[in-house]
Amino acid sequence: MQSGQISDYGFLADGRSAALVDRTGSVNWWCPGRFDAPSVFGRLLDDGAGHWSIRPEGDYSVERCYLKDTLVLRTVFRTADGEVALTDALAFEPGSRGHDIGLHSPQVLVRSVQGLSGAVPMRTHYRPRFEYGRTIAYLVERDDRLDAIAGAARLTLRCGGVRMTPTDGEATATFVARAGTTYNFALGYAPTYDAPPPEVPEADQTIADTVAGWRSWTGEHQYDGLYAEQVRRSALVVQGMTYRPSGAVVASVTTSLPEKLGGDRNYDYRYVWVRDFSHTLRALWRSACYDEVERQFAWLGRAMGRVEEKPVPIMYGVLGERDLTEHELDQLGGYRDSVPVMIGNDAWRQRQNDVFGETMDAAWLMRDRLEPFHPDVYHLLRVLADQAVQDWKLPDAGMWEERGVEHHHVSSKVQCWVALDRAVRFGDLLGEPQDVARWAAARDEVRATVLERGWSERLQSYTGIFGSDELDASVLVMPLVGFLRADDPRMRSTMRVVEQRLSHDGLLRRWDGDPAAFVICSFWLVGCLALAGERRRAHDLFRALAARVNDLGLFAEQIDPLTGEQLGNFPQAFSHIGLINAAGVLTDVERDPTLRGRGMAPSHFTPTRS
Repeated sequence: MQSGQISDYGFLADGRSAALVDRTGSVNWWCPGRFDAPSVFGRLLDDGAGHWSIRPEGDYSVERCYLKDTLVLRTVFRTADGEVALTDALAFEPGSRGHDIGLHSPQVLVRSVQGLSGAVPMRTHYRPRFEYGRTIAYLVERDDRLDAIAGAARLTLRCGGVRMTPTDGEATATFVARAGTTYNFALGYAPTYDAPPPEVPEADQTIADTVAGWRSWTGEHQYDGLYAEQVRRSALVVQGMTYRPSGAVVASVTTSLPEKLGGDRNYDYRYVWVRDFSHTLRALWRSACYDEVERQFAWLGRAMGRVEEKPVPIMYGVLGERDLTEHELDQLGGYRDSVPVMIGNDAWRQRQNDVFGETMDAAWLMRDRLEPFHPDVYHLLRVLADQAVQDWKLPDAGMWEERGVEHHHVSSKVQCWVALDRAVRFGDLLGEPQDVARWAAARDEVRATVLERGWSERLQSYTGIFGSDELDASVLVMPLVGFLRADDPRMRSTMRVVEQRLSHDGLLRRWDGDPAAFVICSFWLVGCLALAGERRRAHDLFRALAARVNDLGLFAEQIDPLTGEQLGNFPQAFSHIGLINAAGVLTDVERDPTLRGRGMAPSHFTPTRS
């Protein structure tokens, strides 16, 4: 059966794909090959869509953790008969270390059962279902291996010391885990055609090597700011959501986990949003992931190509694919009956004018590593600056991707200002004097328009849309990108009104009526408070938010402010990126007293290298 809550899951990653394991030891989500590939285990979205469980037969309690500085999960089952540890990992290629981890992952899920005390009866149930549960594979025994083949996918399961009994597309086994004994399982994936059979290495050796791989990567990224433990965990999560062959960071590894239980806002987030780009790069920069920063920008340049079309593409697949047409998987009942279940995401068709600022801000952040500009980068940045001049007056879907209608979103206008501001800062590196003058004139016009049309006298706050009295937490980015000082009287008033009307117990909704709080918005508020000089409140809010993670340190996209339940796709890069960047702002403010009470954009501040 499906686990009760999204926060019940642990997250495994290998640089290409991800798996989710619940507290009962059941792998209920795995899309081998790449993050957005069809699942072979999909019980997360429907009980019949496949899973692989290993657990005690009787009653048990659970305690779990990641092995230090890794995404290797250890679950300890305590029973009346004794204790058993289950260790789960998605394998790296043997011997890979540092920035090479995940580049050539073998696409193997390894699981090791170790008896810690007593003699515990155990049961495993292996039920693969390909193509999001549509296809039942033939299971064929071959010596100590069990092949599952159907359509384009093939799985090979190797069970050390356990005999699996296949029947009708699934297999089960029982065994006793005695103190000092170990049972190893390895499940390898490969395409059915034009590829060798799946690899099925020894699980214990593979786990040890994968642990060493993760720790070698962590050892090369020595963040030395505040809240180091939380930042390191979030940096590991963001790395786990990176498709290593291209360097692209996906928004999440799941599809259709709902913003509201039983609701229909269920989207596929296994793609890469330009909207998230500068936030992601700044988080990587903050957490000392400098090589990953360069790979991210190189990926974006290749994905965008020569930007001639309008509107500018706002999201891509992990290899830069543009057509991400959405369709429904009507064979799946959805997470806790939340339908529809979707793959693809039609937001790729939208106009989102904030992408100009996200990309230009990322380039400005990386300026020391981008100069002198490669001709392709030079062309891309010039085109984005020029399009910001032309398009900032147009309505768009906004950063929250409103469907079916376009508005003049304040946050989109602010990001157009960012694009033009950074272009002006680049100066003659990017354009002739007349270009810089044109960008500067448009920048000043955008700012004046936002200050006039984005302000509500009635609310005493900047609002989400020109001429509207509807609040939107996205306006909190204004101080964070340098558009306004955080201690500007109108910005202070905005922060106060947004917090009073959209916040509950420190959790901030995006707008009035949002079904749950959006995690990154609360972290934006942390940054604003810190930059406005309210240091104690900023630290208190950060600590309260950081405590909202699940027992493994993972955030979903949203949190129900009344129940504390995590909602939305999981884990969510944006949430962890928000934590890293908020910790970075708090670090800046503590280290440089001149920032306190003045409000200065973090993008103007050089991160400290270890």
